Amino acid sequence: MAFDAEAIRSQFPILSRQVHGKPLIYLDSAASAQKPRAVIDAMTRAMEYSYANVHRGLHTLANETTDAYEAARASVARFIGADVNEIVFTKGATEAINLVASGLGATLQAGDEILITDMEHHANIVPWHFLRDRLGVVLKWAPVTDQGVLDVEAFQRLLGPRTRIVALSHMSNVLGTINPVKTLTRMAHDAGALVLLDGCQAVVHQSVDVRDLDADFYVFSGHKLYGPTGIGVLYGKAERLAALPPYQGGGEMIAQVSRDSISYADPPHRFEAGTPAILEAIGLGAAIEWLSGLDREAVAEHEAVLYARVREGLNGANWLRVIGEAPGKGAILTFTVAGAHAHDVAQILDRYGVAIRAGTHCAEPLMTRFDITSSARASFALYNTPGEADAFVDALTRAQAFFA
Repeated sequence: MAFDAEAIRSQFPILSRQVHGKPLIYLDSAASAQKPRAVIDAMTRAMEYSYANVHRGLHTLANETTDAYEAARASVARFIGADVNEIVFTKGATEAINLVASGLGATLQAGDEILITDMEHHANIVPWHFLRDRLGVVLKWAPVTDQGVLDVEAFQRLLGPRTRIVALSHMSNVLGTINPVKTLTRMAHDAGALVLLDGCQAVVHQSVDVRDLDADFYVFSGHKLYGPTGIGVLYGKAERLAALPPYQGGGEMIAQVSRDSISYADPPHRFEAGTPAILEAIGLGAAIEWLSGLDREAVAEHEAVLYARVREGLNGANWLRVIGEAPGKGAILTFTVAGAHAHDVAQILDRYGVAIRAGTHCAEPLMTRFDITSSARASFALYNTPGEADAFVDALTRAQAFFA
């Protein structure tokens, strides 16, 4: 049975609104997805009915909230094929990567190498730059082809005896490229390196099994996964998390504290100092349960059809440059319009009710690779429709006329 996007749309209250007198066409889900009623209701119910702080209370509300919080952790674990003690809640994927970088930094020496790629988000670049600046480690960059495909042969050549960490995106937020991360992880492990995968985009659009991928660490954010902001996930193999020192100090992450000594809790609580993002975790759990109830393959096919429909509608547009045309890529269209700045394109489209992203997409090295300073990006999600795809093509064609 074909995926019914119209039925899904009714579960997203915001999609019924208008912008500048036009129906909202939201094509910015790669930046942050909209929230279904299931998430809104779960968070509201927790606030209205059983809110308290978690873990440290013994009264009914504390027990109920703790159960809901830990149930969310269990939902995340099932979602990616992990054990619950391998799931750390963070405030986002950015913090998750910083947590790993900070912990692994204690094991690195000057001259050790970290391999990343030209398609990384700043969140998977800057924390490694910190280690380069502070410790003298060497950053190496695996190149991307003109199609937006990772050069796997070059990647393998860059692996060496001093490679300690490989950090790369599972799916690019700009190119839509889905990297062969299982193969790349095996290459990295064969070279003796640890692997961190940025799954912020991939986990939304395809099923992820961290056991099968065999990565040491996998991170993603809640807000791209139809959940709330302020919550993210760090998966780490149990032995990898056990080897990491605490990232922050405070309540909850300790086993015992005295005037003269301190001992730490086991993972994952070792990395969740202080009062966590309780409501946000509950919201993420609701988002995952909601998404898991859908036919993920049918959703992926629906998104692929939308992308193909837009590409067909723009076929022959000699004023359009598409950035990233990897085979099997995700439903992300990043582009430039001849004679126009991306910001101007986005503002004109907004007058038609079409919401897209414009700028560097937190990927300046990739912009440099393609010799551009900015680009526009339309990203498609399960709640977008063929009619919206056609309306985007029409609005973009009209916008281009302003610059012709």
